[in-house]
Amino acid sequence: MSMSFSRKLPIPKEIKEQFPISDKLKELKKQKDEEIRKVFTGESQKFILIIGPCSADCEDSVMDYISRLAKVQEKVSDKIIIIPRIYTNKPRTTGEGYMGMIHQPNPEKNENLLEGIISVRKLHARAMNETGFLCADEMLYPENTRYLDDLLGYVAIGARSVENQEHRLVSSGLDIPVGMKNPTSGDITVMLNSIKAAQIQHNFIYRGWDVTSDGNDLAHAILRGYVDNYGKSHSNYHYEDMITLYDMYQERNLKNLALIVDTNHANSGKKPLEQVRIAKEILHSCRHSDNIKSMVKGLMIESYIEDGAQKIGEGIYGKSITDPCLGWEKSERLILDIADLL
Repeated sequence: MSMSFSRKLPIPKEIKEQFPISDKLKELKKQKDEEIRKVFTGESQKFILIIGPCSADCEDSVMDYISRLAKVQEKVSDKIIIIPRIYTNKPRTTGEGYMGMIHQPNPEKNENLLEGIISVRKLHARAMNETGFLCADEMLYPENTRYLDDLLGYVAIGARSVENQEHRLVSSGLDIPVGMKNPTSGDITVMLNSIKAAQIQHNFIYRGWDVTSDGNDLAHAILRGYVDNYGKSHSNYHYEDMITLYDMYQERNLKNLALIVDTNHANSGKKPLEQVRIAKEILHSCRHSDNIKSMVKGLMIESYIEDGAQKIGEGIYGKSITDPCLGWEKSERLILDIADLL
């Protein structure tokens, strides 16, 4: 056979029983879920920042970073809800390179999926316990979502996954916000179709079960830029892009008109320092259009302790080993500036 079956992995229920969360954290999640929900439904005017490393590659530096975010959150709590990125799955365009903590809890050691599942759950639980944050992760493997669904505050569906039927169906069964990115081609209708699919009920096969989902009214759009036929990046965060998206949303009569704008990836051409300018331009557009302001619920920012990126093995603490990120000092300043501009 072309596949070798190494070992049977524990099901999510077994992992949750082995690594449970306390009643205190369960209550915290209910409270935070409601706060975040109200932003997407328009009941709250707070602004969401989904911010953090491109990929969570080291528990110590990720927790250091999130602890710094917690101090800033206290300063801006009247205007901003921070949802730290703990992205433990890393999609790869060619299938090569570091695929995230779920594969390699230690990027310099061999893959170990069982250890990865446990490490990922422990990290998300630790972040909630020590900082009070509910964090975000990307749904790369829909069947793995239930290992973390009692811990997460936000889920992102990547540009390469947004057309996948299983991602859409599983998203329809979640009760937290799920952001659908536009595909790498930039076709906005694909993203809107994915949102529609996630917002309605479905009956499907999931982890060997016949399941029925209720539909997720918090499924929404993420604009992340796109790549043309020649591999060149193009942005889609400008005033005209968002007005067009607003109109397309209205035509489809989707629930909870909502947009998160990704300030990195193709929107910045993977030039992380551009995120500062891009974030401020988006807020400028919000000030000039009530429609855009009502739709834009927040930003997605790639940020870590050190500016830029490094190769695996270079050993620079708090520096991304995947896409380049905005360093801490610039990130902190940006969060405070955003609060002042809101």
